[in-house]
Amino acid sequence: MHVSTDEVYGSIAEGSWDEQRPLEPNSPYSASKAGSDLLARSYFRTHGLNVSITRCSNNYGPYHFPEKVIPLFVTNLIDDKHVPLYGEGNNIRDWLHVDDHTRGIAMVLTRGRAGEIYNIGGGTELTNKELTQLLLDATGKDWSYVDRVTDRLGHDLRYSVDISKIRAELGYEPLVPFEQGLADVVQWYRDNRAWWEPLKVRAAL
Repeated sequence: MHVSTDEVYGSIAEGSWDEQRPLEPNSPYSASKAGSDLLARSYFRTHGLNVSITRCSNNYGPYHFPEKVIPLFVTNLIDDKHVPLYGEGNNIRDWLHVDDHTRGIAMVLTRGRAGEIYNIGGGTELTNKELTQLLLDATGKDWSYVDRVTDRLGHDLRYSVDISKIRAELGYEPLVPFEQGLADVVQWYRDNRAWWEPLKVRAAL
């Protein structure tokens, strides 16, 4: 099992990428992931290794390292600190709860076809600005806590994966409603300061 990312497809203005879409990564990170996808596939083609590849959308959930957008924003806001929003906040991501992602991985690992690629998505697309508003609401803060920062280099505008294949072949569906999942995550970070606070302290050193 090789776990990859929707970033290997590059940006898409409308619609959703299926697994046949040629790879067009736009950042060094996504290019390295695309390279690892191709390497994994080559071992299936050349040596018959039983390899399947999954490409997921943006994950969220408990135990998410606090440099990532949702845990960073939540932990900053509950500590009465500002949060950074890239550019105009118009970048769009599909959000996938970690429980849905791991369930999809287990399906592919146990029943997926060798040499095949399966997209795993969550079905909730939000702009970063919309996500920020939800996190402000959840923590009782307003837009005065948001600092606009220069957009990331190679930052794709929108990712979206078509999950028709994994749905049809393996019966996958995202089961965690985003509103409930996000509320649970915010509460988890409130309740588990002892886990994430040392990580943020070390990262700041």
